[in-house]
Amino acid sequence: MSIDKDQVCILIPTLNESPTIGHVIQGYLNLGFSNILVIDGHSTDDTRQIAEAAGASVIVQQGKGKGTAIIEAFSRITLPFILMVDGDGTYLPEDAESLISPLLQGADQVIGDRLIPENRTSFSRLNYFGNQILNRLFKVAHGRYLNDILSGYRAFRLDSIRQMQLRESGFGIETEISAEAVRNGHTIQIVPIVYRKRMGTQTKLNPFHDGLKITTTIYRLAKMSNPLFYFGLIGMIIFCGGLITGIYVIYEWLQQIEHIPLTIFTVLLIISGFQIFMFGILSDMSISLHREVMREIQSLKEGKDQKK
Repeated sequence: MSIDKDQVCILIPTLNESPTIGHVIQGYLNLGFSNILVIDGHSTDDTRQIAEAAGASVIVQQGKGKGTAIIEAFSRITLPFILMVDGDGTYLPEDAESLISPLLQGADQVIGDRLIPENRTSFSRLNYFGNQILNRLFKVAHGRYLNDILSGYRAFRLDSIRQMQLRESGFGIETEISAEAVRNGHTIQIVPIVYRKRMGTQTKLNPFHDGLKITTTIYRLAKMSNPLFYFGLIGMIIFCGGLITGIYVIYEWLQQIEHIPLTIFTVLLIISGFQIFMFGILSDMSISLHREVMREIQSLKEGKDQKK
């Protein structure tokens, strides 16, 4: 099945990408993609003017942050397929077809995997290691290993985007998109892509600051998709805190020293930690039951549609 490129919106969020944005847009135009939307985050250089001159539709986002821009752009797009790509020239337009093709075969989202051996030299050691850690943390928290949750090169079906509840305003947006896709049971495919070193523009990502924010985003989003992990971790930390203070209380008691207030506090910690952990188990069972019911309802609807 061939791609109708007129049904694809190329979405490019930008912020001060004047050295590269013109070449990026021209690359997609040369491949036959005519619907190119640039949503700009209040650039102070000539990004918007260059993008318009190159043939893209340009809008200035309301508010600040990459996530805010992407969420706004999603609400404006009406074409059935979306290809999202950064405007810094690190991704190749030639990979577009390999990302879009799985959508025609039933995939809801396709993630371009940058973390393949061929692209290793395009990353610093810190960034490459950090990406690997975050991907594994995402698997623990959300139950799926998606290879590259921070990839900025992705393809979507519009109807799958409409099912997502996106709120992240910053660089956590890719993580939230991945988490929402898993939570909604979307079909996700991973496609290896070429990733080039950034040329001409400085990265907006701070490895430590934004890495910490992405880590907290992964954990926070697990509340809905994996409550056993979310509440279980809190419960275990409190429970272990109670055990540590308990060991101290027992040691002091053996030395004929009593700590009544600390003993009471220790008991409260252990009981609270255990209760929070059990709440995580019950919440996980409830969500699992809800998902099973939703799958049954979906199966019944599909069966009725086939009979019609």
